[in-house]
Amino acid sequence: QVQLVESGGGLVQTGGSLTLSCAASGRAFSGNARGWFRQAPGKEREFVAVISYSGGITSYADSVKGRFTISRDNAKNTVYLQMNSLKPEDTAVYYCASSAAVTRSETTYHSWGQGTQVIVSS
Repeated sequence: QVQLVESGGGLVQTGGSLTLSCAASGRAFSGNARGWFRQAPGKEREFVAVISYSGGITSYADSVKGRFTISRDNAKNTVYLQMNSLKPEDTAVYYCASSAAVTRSETTYHSWGQGTQVIVSS
């Protein structure tokens, strides 16, 4: 079972940047794709980005494309989400999750972190 722990959230002004980290421990890290999702107050959780184990395949939600970058360091068992040009609508709890496939479908992810809060002030 993979344990995932997110960090790096916080309060930032519009236009600012944050980098989220998702550290994995336990077995089954090898071969897994890793995704980022977010849930804003009163809204359903939504897909943000996903990266394959090799890092060669990435995919982004249209709302973050060109502003967010997902990357990973398998030597450190960590996945990152670099967030630039942040907007108030990016305010949410951000979760990372692990999946056997590179997918946007939340139902295919089998391990989830506890989330990290991002607040973007206007």
